Amino acid sequence: MKAWQLERLGGELRFADVRVPEPRPGSVLVRIEASSLMSYLKPYVEGKLPFYDPPPGPFTIGTNGVGVVEAVGRDVWHLKPGQRVVLSSHFVAPENVDDPAQILIGLTAGAGAEAVMADWPDGTLAEYALMPVEAVTPVEGLDHIEAAQLAAIGRCIIPYGGLLRGRLAAGETLVVNGATGAYGTAAVLLGVAMGAARVIAAGRNSAALEAVARASGPRVSTVTLAGDVQADAGALRSASGGGAHIAFDMVGQARDPNSTLAALHSLRRGGRLVLMGSMTTELPIPYTTVMMNSWEILGQFMYPASAYRRLLDLLRCGLLDIKPIRPRVYPLAALPEAMDAAAEAGNLEYIVMRP
Repeated sequence: MKAWQLERLGGELRFADVRVPEPRPGSVLVRIEASSLMSYLKPYVEGKLPFYDPPPGPFTIGTNGVGVVEAVGRDVWHLKPGQRVVLSSHFVAPENVDDPAQILIGLTAGAGAEAVMADWPDGTLAEYALMPVEAVTPVEGLDHIEAAQLAAIGRCIIPYGGLLRGRLAAGETLVVNGATGAYGTAAVLLGVAMGAARVIAAGRNSAALEAVARASGPRVSTVTLAGDVQADAGALRSASGGGAHIAFDMVGQARDPNSTLAALHSLRRGGRLVLMGSMTTELPIPYTTVMMNSWEILGQFMYPASAYRRLLDLLRCGLLDIKPIRPRVYPLAALPEAMDAAAEAGNLEYIVMRP
């Protein structure tokens, strides 16, 4: 089969001929139909993101996918050849311990997870992928959604994990900070799907915010942030009708904490702030204000294994609409060109590789 293999970060990336993996206990062999690209895949491959801990090379890159089960290991009981599935890069070792190792397959290992990564090094930018059964979720009742469009579910699953962590409930008000980023836009769509009465899309690009609002429906309004914590918090509180129940923070490599602090101060008493983005500076927490308002500050990395099933339920019953996020499809052989396109893609589009 063909696979995009990387020797090491910053090393040679080759479109190689490799053997189709043989199923082993606890594994599922999947024929890949579509795999979407991270916007930062090119700098990752070039070794410009040194905080990643990749598998030992050569390894197949790629972090998610949609496909069809080709074969299963002998102790896989429910998944069957021919079933349509979605693949997750996030794998937590299935051990009954306090802090099981976790990895992002085809990308990076968590602390102390090198042995797990060595067992599951290869991702989805290939014609076939061998995945741990825990990272494979069956897709039922969605045959009408073409694989390239269904691959948008990989854009949605990460913010969905954060909204689950924040316990977003129907009828609540949600502020999304970083709403013009890829994951922030998905969070807005998810807030609507999960029944939020109001979703306030916040960011610094007014035109991009308006595009998100048009794509998301009448329950979504926008606030353009100016960088003044007090003024921005006031605007968010006003838009949310006196304060949000939950603020979801998905800023990307923020150089100052101002928008995140504005999101925090937009909360009503008892509100929750979920941190899921990235910041290059420290976040100063107003201790007394947090205490007096009974605010919760919650960090979330990725999502629980059960989240994919629940997310597919939202899609299946029509509550989640992924059509506003449009795919641009490239053949698997065109990865170099596609990585450039992924780096430039807007928040309402994504790049999909198709074998």
